[in-house]
This record gives sequence, structure tokens and C-alpha cells, in this order.
Amino acid sequence: MTGQILSEVSGVVAPEREADLVAAYGELVARTLPDGLIRTELLRGRDGRWRIQSLWRDRAALDAVRSAPEGPAAPRLFREVGAEPELAVFDIRSHRAAMSEV
Repeated sequence: MTGQILSEVSGVVAPEREADLVAAYGELVARTLPDGLIRTELLRGRDGRWRIQSLWRDRAALDAVRSAPEGPAAPRLFREVGAEPELAVFDIRSHRAAMSEV
């Protein structure tokens, strides 16, 4: 067990608001990232379904962000573009990464 956590916030975004979501996400990740956030990405799927997946060092790092006064950013981004966010949290039990080619 690695102790890492993957959070996924998803929602259906109207086509006319997709550019707003991409811009807001870009502004968000240009800032200093929260302590314990290892990786985050914005993903577009079919039928307007978008996801923000974030890999956290551990549950404590995710909980700290979720309990902050301003709350977590990903659900807020979806609400700002008129989408109802859905949250899922996964404990990473095993993983493997490919060797990077340098």
C-alpha cells in the first residue's frame, strides 16, 4: 500500500462553457499547488463529461484541502461553469510507472 490517494471530480459541462473551465483550470494550476498534491490533470471525455483527477501524497493532504475555509478548488470550478460536481476518492493500493525516456 502506498498511502497515496486519487481524487476525481467530474461533471457535465455545456459546450459553450468548456473554454471557461479550461481557462479556470489553467489559472488554478498556475498558482502554488497545495501541500501534498503530486499531480493533477483536466480530462475531457464524451458527451461533455469532464474530470479533474488529482494524486495526493496521502489522505491527510487531501483532508487538509477539503477542510480549508475556501474549500477544495475542483468542485468550485465545476460549479462556476454551471456543472454539478461529483466526487470520488480512491485509495491507491498498487501502481507501476514506466521509466521515462531521457
